[in-house]
Amino acid sequence: MILNLYKIDAFTNDVFAGNPACIVPLTDEWLSDDLLLQIAKENAVPETAFFIDKGAKILLRWFTPEIEMDLCGHATLATAHCLKTILDYPSNEIVFETLSGELPVLIENGFYSLNLPSRMPLVSKLPTNIEKSLNILPKEVYKSRDYVLVYDTEEEIKKIKINRQEFDQININPGGVIVTAKGRDCDFVSRFFTPQASILEDPVTGSAHCSLVPFWSKRLNKIKLSAIQLSERGGLLNCLNKKDRVIISGQAKTSSISSFNVE
Repeated sequence: MILNLYKIDAFTNDVFAGNPACIVPLTDEWLSDDLLLQIAKENAVPETAFFIDKGAKILLRWFTPEIEMDLCGHATLATAHCLKTILDYPSNEIVFETLSGELPVLIENGFYSLNLPSRMPLVSKLPTNIEKSLNILPKEVYKSRDYVLVYDTEEEIKKIKINRQEFDQININPGGVIVTAKGRDCDFVSRFFTPQASILEDPVTGSAHCSLVPFWSKRLNKIKLSAIQLSERGGLLNCLNKKDRVIISGQAKTSSISSFNVE
């Protein structure tokens, strides 16, 4: 069986920036979970998205090289970009059916606006293994799906280093650890780390902003926010807080088109 593969950089308008995702269209039914995971391992990017086009809705699943995820923002954006710019999807609104329910994406002026669930983080304690893994300790600790560690400055976020020996003792699948602070040239900045993952730092994490947007919206008393993820590749996100939903917008760039054989 020959399958097409589209590699797309999300939350950027430049190739080799943002967060790379591999997009694999399927036909009428899912391949086995084991095979989907093997394909994701072979692709060796933060997420591989598989979709089945049902017309009114698109069935969508996301896999890291290790596990299936319950939500992935950047691979959803990349899938919408693939459908619209490469596969000529007729509508400017795409509805994805996922493990996190229906996720609509609106396409306008080259931007993809993802409608995602809001996950306001609650005050929490810092687990010992996370504390030991950090070179700079946070001022505040919260938790939703992910741990949200709040710092005073953008400079601290840039300087954070992770001791993997300690960090990989943490078991918070499918979540991770967000470090965040108020931004200098944007409303807030962040970085995202995943324990026990082949890719420690995720370049741009849409799902993390399900927690970051309501948190910073309340703290800054703003509904519209701009965000930068301070990874090596970097990413820009325009955000809107809408009570129980968040809208996260960004651009995407196709970096390669290929095919592969799974037989």
